[in-house]
Amino acid sequence: MTLSEIRNLILDDIQATDTLILERLASDVVLINQIGHYIINSGGKRLRPLLTLLSARACGYEGTDHRLMAAVIEFIHTSTLLHDDVVDASDTRRGNKTANEVWGNAASVLVGDFLYSRSFEMMVEPGLMRIMQVMSEATNVIAAGEVLQLLNCHDADTTEERYMEVIHRKTAKLFEAATQMGPILANKPELEEAFVLYGRHLGAAFQLIDDALDYMADEAELGKNVGDDLAEGKPTLPLIFVLENGTEEQKALIRRAIESDGIDLLQEVTEIILHSGAIAYTQKIAQQEAEKAKLALAPLADSAIKTAMCALADLAVNRTH
Repeated sequence: MTLSEIRNLILDDIQATDTLILERLASDVVLINQIGHYIINSGGKRLRPLLTLLSARACGYEGTDHRLMAAVIEFIHTSTLLHDDVVDASDTRRGNKTANEVWGNAASVLVGDFLYSRSFEMMVEPGLMRIMQVMSEATNVIAAGEVLQLLNCHDADTTEERYMEVIHRKTAKLFEAATQMGPILANKPELEEAFVLYGRHLGAAFQLIDDALDYMADEAELGKNVGDDLAEGKPTLPLIFVLENGTEEQKALIRRAIESDGIDLLQEVTEIILHSGAIAYTQKIAQQEAEKAKLALAPLADSAIKTAMCALADLAVNRTH
């Protein structure tokens, strides 16, 4: 099942969510509208809001608040992107200049703050305290994950365990929250754990493949600069694998790249990554996470939506951008 086929299952929900996003993005401050529309309309996968819509339908929810929460999830994700690009000094995202590159760091941070606060305004509307509990915890965990990643930067002694903790906090937590909205809205608390596990493992698989693509993807297709992680000194799993399994010469070069020289050694590092088994190992761990995600859906009865959610786990691993 392709991503287009998955989207077609809930096309009405997707279109209604897109309309809602544009409506709730509106502000009487012109710069907020400019930056917000710029990044929202820049061609992202919208995978996280898709998960909210699918999870609600999988739980038999028949209302419309899942569309509202899908928009909330997209706003939170977008705000983290605005902040991330400032922290990482990124100049390209989704094939376009980043907002901070166009408007500057201050404007990007402040509009990110606006999207965060707007999302909290919106998530109150369903009147469910459980939603507030889940979303407030998620945003706090994500922020802590960002700080943890910052601490790991340029640290060549970062372990695989520490790396996995970062991606579970920084990436997988919002996937968890997105999928958890379904059983909460449908008032099926007995299904919450299954959807949390699905989101957690899917998010981890997605990030693992992202980190592998940083060394093997076509830059135009990837939509960002290849080697960005190395330039920022991020010890991702492909690098950690070489540090634990490479030759002494390879380990020394990777350590030097992480600690100081970064992008200057991209060509040499990429050669080592591609010929050391690091990509295959990262893909293997991602595949294991995807299988765990699919297994988490076992409590659900078979349906087209369940099939689509399983297909998303496979697509997260078998992608090129």
